[in-house]
Amino acid sequence: MSTTTTTQKKVLGTYGPGSSHWVGDGFPVRNLFPSNGLQLEVSPFLMLDYAGPQYFKPAPEPRGVGEHPHRGFETVTIAYQGSVSHRDSAGNVGTIFPGDVQWMTAASGVLHEEFHEAEFTKNGGVFEMIQLWVNLPAKDKMSKPGYQAITKEQIPVVNFATGGHARIIAGEFLEASGSAVAKGAASTFTPINLWDIILKAGEKVELTVPEGHNTAVVLRKGDVTVNGSGKLNGEAKIATLGRDGETITLEAKEDTQLVLLSGEPINEPIASYGPFVMNTREEIMQAVTDLKNGKFGRL
Repeated sequence: MSTTTTTQKKVLGTYGPGSSHWVGDGFPVRNLFPSNGLQLEVSPFLMLDYAGPQYFKPAPEPRGVGEHPHRGFETVTIAYQGSVSHRDSAGNVGTIFPGDVQWMTAASGVLHEEFHEAEFTKNGGVFEMIQLWVNLPAKDKMSKPGYQAITKEQIPVVNFATGGHARIIAGEFLEASGSAVAKGAASTFTPINLWDIILKAGEKVELTVPEGHNTAVVLRKGDVTVNGSGKLNGEAKIATLGRDGETITLEAKEDTQLVLLSGEPINEPIASYGPFVMNTREEIMQAVTDLKNGKFGRL
């Protein structure tokens, strides 16, 4: 009879926001990377902004970000409070409400806009979302743009025995044995896990993620210890973990809201310039030229 031995992933460090700023007039964000110096430790993820929680008064016109381009990666927006509407030059239009996820593949290039949804604008309320940028490998950077509008009803939920739960947005939720319990709603280009987790006060859970994945635990709010040594409390914090090992133990001292990211690293050069993320400076210059020449389409 054989037994399987698993090891914990090592906590590499814990961090707060590297910057706080407004994106347009609708998204007050705290940036958890790359502003704090994290890049290789979180590949294939490029950026994470935590927007809010922020109360907005009723307004006559939607707040947000007007027409702007992207190329070479994907944007993922998770809505917790409030609602946001999207429109892009590939013809995609959609609105995400609390619990929903918008997964836009910019790839070869799109123009898009993001504004507070009409009723939220009219009535006001608390706005809270996460936006994550996910890198694409070189072979996929110039592929056709895509769009996944994922409603909360489409996202599988795994309930923990002690009261909390995990929503599996992308990837696979595994038992300790390695068997898949649930598969995420989103399609991805490279192996990625994106789980939205709620823990109850006093709850302790052990999660399994693949050996070799870069992994991070993002705290929205609460008090949690990661693998006995990584302490996160308050709001907008992140712990990074090493590639070796497969398990992550989370212990919550109070009700806690988390996001777990893990992914197979993309071991390729990164050249970035604002909304463009490619592999070389020449590709960035080409993106700027293509944008000027109207190759990103029109809204």
